[in-house]
Amino acid sequence: MGDGDGWAGCGQGHTHWGRFGAAGLLAYHRDAGGQVWILLQQRAWWGIGGGTWGMFGGALHSHEDPVTGALRETSEECTLDVSAVNVHGTTVEDHGGWSFTSVMGSLTELVPVDAASRETRRAEWVREEEVTDRKLFAPFARSWPRLRDAMKGLVLVVDAANVVGARADGWWKDRAGANARLRDDLKALAGGVRGLPGGVVPFDRCFPEVVLVVEGAARPVADEPADGVNVVAAPGSGDDRIVELVREARPDTAHLVVTADRELRARCEAAGAAVTGPRWLLERL
Repeated sequence: MGDGDGWAGCGQGHTHWGRFGAAGLLAYHRDAGGQVWILLQQRAWWGIGGGTWGMFGGALHSHEDPVTGALRETSEECTLDVSAVNVHGTTVEDHGGWSFTSVMGSLTELVPVDAASRETRRAEWVREEEVTDRKLFAPFARSWPRLRDAMKGLVLVVDAANVVGARADGWWKDRAGANARLRDDLKALAGGVRGLPGGVVPFDRCFPEVVLVVEGAARPVADEPADGVNVVAAPGSGDDRIVELVREARPDTAHLVVTADRELRARCEAAGAAVTGPRWLLERL
């Protein structure tokens, strides 16, 4: 039993389980045919919402962040190996003084999952379009339309030449060095990104795949190790390679391109990506 187990009130006059808030994991998988599968928990008959279906989750401990808590609760309630979950982002339902955080994460395989605690009657992979055919746990039913729109990973594509040009760090003397410094600074995004531009993915906090596109004299930077950042060397124009990356997007991803170049912006938007300027990125480094 953790220190978060217990009841708490909220600004809306409701009583919730979880003294420090609660969190849950919405795990999903997209198979080779494009079918999306959602991992659902049928709650034990004796508990709140007994017999209904929803995501795995529960009360947060005082010392843990929502992602850690959601993964811990899931591992306690079912046999899913949560280390295999690729966490993409979180959405928060704030009740005023108490909140529930939904953690969105995908799996590359549709692995068998069974119940592992008294709180779980069954664990089952359900087709996305059949989720609402189940008798859903009321809070999950309310949030499902919003969560359904958040089942995407974000790919953050950085136009290195343009962003480096917006930083006064001597790039005109050493282009490769300036690009390498930007690459190293981008590693900080692994801790999460807040304040995504509207209309990209409805995350309060996002854990993007970061792609840095380098060109010209900065191409050697792609040959250096860069944990957490995928550095892509454009064989020719960096703009052309960025547009290619957007056009090659998987159906389970959304692309956000960082550039102030107007022509590149128009090309990326025409290819289906969202675009933001260097200032947005630099404020988060």
